Amino acid sequence: MWKIAIIDDERQVLQGMKRAIPWDELDAEWAGEALNGEDGLEMIRAACPDIVITDIYMPVMSGLTMMEHLRKEGFKGKIIILSGYSDFEHARQALRLQVSDYVSKPISLPTLKSILGKIIEELIKEEEERIRQGELELKMLLYEPFVEKEWVRSAAVGTLDPSYRNNTHLPPSYQYWLERKHATIGIELIRDERASSFSVSDWNLFRFAVSNIACEVARRFFTDMEYTELNSYRALLIIHPGEECAEQLEELGTRLIDSISSYLRLVIRIGIGGLKETWIKIPESTEEAFRAMDQGALRMNPAYEVYQYRESSSGGQERGALFPVKFSYKLAAAMKATQEAEAQQLVSEYVTELQKQQGVSAGYVQMLGSELWGIITYSLYESGLVLDDLFTNDQIAKEIGNLAVPDQLAGWLSAKITVICASRQWKGSSKHRQVVDFMTSYIHEHYAEELTLADLSDKVYISRNHLSIIFKNITGETFNNYLTRVRIEKARELLMERKMLVYEVAERVGYKNIPYFSTLFKKITGMNPTELIN
Repeated sequence: MWKIAIIDDERQVLQGMKRAIPWDELDAEWAGEALNGEDGLEMIRAACPDIVITDIYMPVMSGLTMMEHLRKEGFKGKIIILSGYSDFEHARQALRLQVSDYVSKPISLPTLKSILGKIIEELIKEEEERIRQGELELKMLLYEPFVEKEWVRSAAVGTLDPSYRNNTHLPPSYQYWLERKHATIGIELIRDERASSFSVSDWNLFRFAVSNIACEVARRFFTDMEYTELNSYRALLIIHPGEECAEQLEELGTRLIDSISSYLRLVIRIGIGGLKETWIKIPESTEEAFRAMDQGALRMNPAYEVYQYRESSSGGQERGALFPVKFSYKLAAAMKATQEAEAQQLVSEYVTELQKQQGVSAGYVQMLGSELWGIITYSLYESGLVLDDLFTNDQIAKEIGNLAVPDQLAGWLSAKITVICASRQWKGSSKHRQVVDFMTSYIHEHYAEELTLADLSDKVYISRNHLSIIFKNITGETFNNYLTRVRIEKARELLMERKMLVYEVAERVGYKNIPYFSTLFKKITGMNPTELIN
């Protein structure tokens, strides 16, 4: 709600302005008044209004002097000069003081409404820009420690921009990569019956626990290592040994399986990629690690699902179906950003390559469908969108079970991407919808109380003005209009029961001013309250 202060040495003007301003329609509230510039200055310092309407010629301190003090103190609010005098010098000074409008007395109601409406539109745009800028700065502060982690993930899957693939182009923390060899350990969480029963939020907690355990175990074997998640089911350890370390990698794999099983009762399997001489070949080791477990390569120990990549005599391990690490990572990123065209292009390119592979069975296609759906589900959950709002688990399971060939997988993914992106575009973020759902529920439960947007902003930890914008974007009306409509609808129900008088109904729904209640009631319903009880 926007706060408006009025300063004028004529008390009649002050009272007239307070009555004339359409407060509810503008989603505004009175912030204070003063009869001279000196008192006005103190009032503005205390109330911090968004808009100040002031006269110029006033006793003790003029409006222009007051404005000079305000601007020197950093006051950013909008100022409207409403004066009975008009001359070039005053207009020039007003321009220097960044006055939003200069209007001569007397001012008509339509003109006042138009000026305030225009200025509030400017305030909304400025607030949105400040919010965007503030969110960007906050993200920079919050995410700065994770920038290098994101670089590691991109280096691991091969999605770095070509300009970063120079062998010496490394972030400062990773310069030691230049002097080491590199191997990867792929970790895949198995979706057994227990794991499949977890909610999305519970699964995210388990993923966090897995990362802690994996790092703790890995550091017992290798001082230098990195852990990065590739998607909701797969993660990667990047190891930097100084020499061959096949036995250590195998032992690390078995320890990871034992520890995660013991502490979390989760089942995992491990794939070990080949040792690489340079860091720019780490993506090859990543692919090898997961291809090893996907194709049941050399199993190191019959008691553990630890698979070691081995090249065949023909110069490379038999490839079979296309490994989807890089594709799934890029698809998740596109979906998070609601880049439908990018996501559709990725699916098309991936399936085209998949069709070139030999031995792509219906079972493998269904496995890919299930895995990719899980990746999309969890990546969007992290962005605030819960796909349960759009699709049921039974529906998805049935559709995946009907997939048999890559073309069907492509068509199914494409259709789901279109629905998801369309939903995100017109519904807004799920987190914002949850906030508005809470607000509307709270209004319906507490409409009879003194209820303001500021009260609710404290409850949801969002600034008042930002919350106002969110509420209007999703409901199509202001907070005050929605609250008024709820109150009047409840009043109509009570009046139709014919058990209470008009003043009793007004008080029951939160109005102590009976004439004001009657005016609102007729404005919204087209009837006087008394017509319903007679």
